[in-house]
Amino acid sequence: MNRQNTMAEIQKTVDKVLNKKPPRKKTQKEIFVLEKEKKTKPNKKSKTKLSDRSEKALKAHSKHHSKKHIDKMRKEMLAGASFSSAHKKANEAVGK
Repeated sequence: MNRQNTMAEIQKTVDKVLNKKPPRKKTQKEIFVLEKEKKTKPNKKSKTKLSDRSEKALKAHSKHHSKKHIDKMRKEMLAGASFSSAHKKANEAVGK
């Protein structure tokens, strides 16, 4: 008997004594959701101020879009989103 088998048997015995259930396997859907959450979490810290370049881009962008749209974009960018992703989110939420 090798050591790994012995350790597995010991663990099973301990689980039986403590009346523990073995951990449940995650479904494919749960795994997919967890992976998606990892990808969508912003890895940047919230900013307090946009860069001059971002402000300049928003100023030019504001000629073609509403104040609500620009405000939503600014909020998203301060939270760490890029210009294009902020634009997509603002279009979905507010429109042009």
